[in-house]
Amino acid sequence: MNFPKFLVADNTDLPDAIYIVHTEFPSFILNLENDEVKWMDDISDEDEGDLTKTLEGLIDEAEAFYIREVDRYNI
Repeated sequence: MNFPKFLVADNTDLPDAIYIVHTEFPSFILNLENDEVKWMDDISDEDEGDLTKTLEGLIDEAEAFYIREVDRYNI
């Protein structure tokens, strides 16, 4: 089964939180309410310098994805 790179998620138990799920390595869930990130993959063996740049880029991509999705709903 193929999944998109990013998914939007929510949960009625936490009605103010919106999550972006990154489905590729390194997979993570970003809580847009408080910018908390839950890493789903073990990233401890990666080179720290490269990893920091990669992770910052992925979080920026996740936020841009969410803005794009919201804009599409508001058309």
